[in-house]
Amino acid sequence: MADEPVGVEDLARVGLQLGIKDGVATVTLSKPERRNAQTPGMWRALARIGDTLPEDIRVVVVRGEGPSFSAGLDIRAFSGEGIPGEPPAMPRDISPDGLDALIDEYQQGFTWLRRPELVSIAAVQGHAIGAGFQLALSCDLRIAADNAKFCMKEPALGLVPDLTGTKPLVDAVGLARATEICLTVRTVLADEALRLGIVQSVVAPEALDQAVQDLIGTLLAVDAGAATATKRLLLGAPGRTLDEQRAAERAEQVGRILGTRG
Repeated sequence: MADEPVGVEDLARVGLQLGIKDGVATVTLSKPERRNAQTPGMWRALARIGDTLPEDIRVVVVRGEGPSFSAGLDIRAFSGEGIPGEPPAMPRDISPDGLDALIDEYQQGFTWLRRPELVSIAAVQGHAIGAGFQLALSCDLRIAADNAKFCMKEPALGLVPDLTGTKPLVDAVGLARATEICLTVRTVLADEALRLGIVQSVVAPEALDQAVQDLIGTLLAVDAGAATATKRLLLGAPGRTLDEQRAAERAEQVGRILGTRG
């Protein structure tokens, strides 16, 4: 991890806040006047947060200020208006390779939330649309208020979901249901999201913060090394055969037992 933490003023400029306390980092999207619409500057700052987190952080909470988690991409990013204080999201003369590299840079704001040494929680209320849905899907766990609304809006705008949300959606609901959700661009309400496995629990809006705190307490009560090794096993499981997973389990257990002996 990098030594220099991201600056508070830099975060505020792109609509983010970061709080760190007792092994927990809380990332707040703080543009409630725009329903926490996201920008490329925000994605770069999210990546920077991931690069500079203290090594003792075990849980990351991602939340939105105000009534919405995130209404998706700030449409000014791709208009002539642009985002004040930010360069163009997609320069007109960019090459295919350059565009590929730029999107990869944007994706880095989402990928770090899956690291084995962290457990990430999305606390979702109100709108989680497009990039907002993908940000929630980037987290390991999702707790939703009963007013949450999920929608993969990109295809309706002539775009594809490219902020790492497609794989976790397919993993959660299966290929057919993910295809239906994305290509009909329909809204999935909280109760259906719970049935489909998109979220792990649904609570009243006023109970969301406490539900997140209860989950954090439970997660922190588990041995940190065992939690990291177990998440590493779970992340690798979909790409392994049973025999390969058995071998991975043995390797992790051997490392835990022998590595913790004096």
